[in-house]
Amino acid sequence: MNYNRRKFIQSAGALALGGLALSSKAGSLLSNIKPGHAVGLQLYTFFGIIDEDVKGTLTKIAGLGYKELESAFSKKGGFYGMSAKDFKSTVNDLGMSWTSHHVLGAPFKLPPGAKMPLDADGKPMVIPPLKNLRDNMQELVDAVAEGGVKYLVCANSPTGTLDEIKSTIEVLNKTGEATKKVGIQFAYHNHDMEFHPVDGKVPYDLLLSETDPKNVKMELDLAWAIKGGKNPVEMFKQHPGRFPLWHVKDLDASRENILPVGSGTLDFKPIFAAAASSGMQHFFVEHDMPKDALASITSSIGYLKNKLNV
Repeated sequence: MNYNRRKFIQSAGALALGGLALSSKAGSLLSNIKPGHAVGLQLYTFFGIIDEDVKGTLTKIAGLGYKELESAFSKKGGFYGMSAKDFKSTVNDLGMSWTSHHVLGAPFKLPPGAKMPLDADGKPMVIPPLKNLRDNMQELVDAVAEGGVKYLVCANSPTGTLDEIKSTIEVLNKTGEATKKVGIQFAYHNHDMEFHPVDGKVPYDLLLSETDPKNVKMELDLAWAIKGGKNPVEMFKQHPGRFPLWHVKDLDASRENILPVGSGTLDFKPIFAAAASSGMQHFFVEHDMPKDALASITSSIGYLKNKLNV
């Protein structure tokens, strides 16, 4: 299930966390990282788990030192079965901040031949109908506004054809205008598919160039961008300030298996050293469908704090 999330939401329009001490050179590379930067977590890491005990799961996450949360869709609907205000209150009571929320860009539809992941009882997972920006944009914007989040993020939107790309760009621009009116920043989250050419054009390049750079920022999933053949540091140079949010996960050498941050093959030092040029304000550890979510995020935050000094 190493890339199950991509399969699960990739067709959303048609359907998301030991070693040697750092050398002095590596330490200088990290001089641009602000010590004590809040470490965030994308709750998709606990998909299929958190709904069994929302407060208990959040309590464990807070206990590890995570300070910011980015929510995703839930089997319970809403915000893990709560209203936006109640979810915010629950998170705040545990000493964390609800910073961002993920929504879909278009209706959820499983890809041909794909099956729903299995639930804890071994049966196919059942989730409520998922609202999306194409059809429910204002409702979704109003809901997160009630929770006081700083960012609304499109987790995925179809980019498999030029028509799909055009439709996605229209949705992103409209949503960016709507979120601006309520004081929320909108952003788009990538997988690796946006870097694969479609009729000679790279979808991600079109998303960058044909959306309003003020209203539509980017949440760069570092691992998927690298898997797609991109160098995040070069992307920051080309589009400074466009990436206020990051997803941080690791990959093995095959680029197929997701691993806890610091236990794979990705070199995060130069990426974090370029944080200022990217415009990064918040980053979220994520591990899609891990075997042991708690163990994964424990390892990830340990690496980030002890080896990258964030």
